[in-house]
Amino acid sequence: MDDRLKAHIPVGIIRRSRAWSDSLAHGPLPLMSRATLIGFTAILLWSTLALLTAGSGAVPPFQLAALTFLVGGLAGLVFVARSPMGFSALKQSPLAWLHGVGGLCGYHFAYFSALRLAPPAEASLIAYLWPLLIVLLSATLPGERLRAAHIIGALMGFAGTVVLVTGRSGGLSYDPVYLPGYLAALIAAVIWAVYSVASRRFAEVPTEAVAGFCLATAVLSALAHLAFETTHWPSGIVEWSSVLLLGLGPVGLAFFVWDIGMKRGDMRLLGTASYAAPVLSTLLLVAFGFAEPTTTLALACGLIVGGAAIATLAGRRG
Repeated sequence: MDDRLKAHIPVGIIRRSRAWSDSLAHGPLPLMSRATLIGFTAILLWSTLALLTAGSGAVPPFQLAALTFLVGGLAGLVFVARSPMGFSALKQSPLAWLHGVGGLCGYHFAYFSALRLAPPAEASLIAYLWPLLIVLLSATLPGERLRAAHIIGALMGFAGTVVLVTGRSGGLSYDPVYLPGYLAALIAAVIWAVYSVASRRFAEVPTEAVAGFCLATAVLSALAHLAFETTHWPSGIVEWSSVLLLGLGPVGLAFFVWDIGMKRGDMRLLGTASYAAPVLSTLLLVAFGFAEPTTTLALACGLIVGGAAIATLAGRRG
């Protein structure tokens, strides 16, 4: 947190607001390293998103978002109730709520709109500019130094994603008729990058507040579902279990640990490492028989791992 901002906040509030996330980050490593490792957990959880979404059946996107954010928010309330601040953690300023709900709901609304208005391969690739944007925008924060190696690492990660997406789709194409979808995907990338980087500016907002942001996003997603989609409920234990696991993991816990990583960890390294999510996701699909192993997958792995290694070395040099 900026020292000038900290000077205007009572010490007791700062200590209580950090108690839950700092307790998660407790360990022998320096605080930033622990927070960065916790942030990596979000990337691992997001890698299960495609597999669990496939397992959830034909549930429409906004309905699925409403169900999973509801699960994630309710599960988060359990942690809120047991945290030092309790439910007072949800009493945040309108600006903090705008940041939290705007980030979670805004990203998913823009991304789902992009998938409706443009081919999934192109839309997904454009939306996955957000890790690179996080690396670049981190330079706007006090005390952050952006080295050339950080940019190179992020670009290598994006190149790996390009290889992966083009390998799965058989190539990319541009058609002006899909321009609204391309713009929606770009908006999604910008929203998530700004939300992530701006989290450092809201360091005094406790991580427990994410539970409230998830519940608000669930309500807004439900309204979008009623406006744009036809209801289709999951059927059978596999589909319902997938919805539950989505809410507990990549659409639940992931946002809590990402909040810790962005507020207290190395966001440049986390941004670069985020390109591992689509590769890990594809590896899981291969492991469970939803996809086939390919040479493009191996190449994508090499680019992303190499980019993360370069960013890690840059981080160690300051």
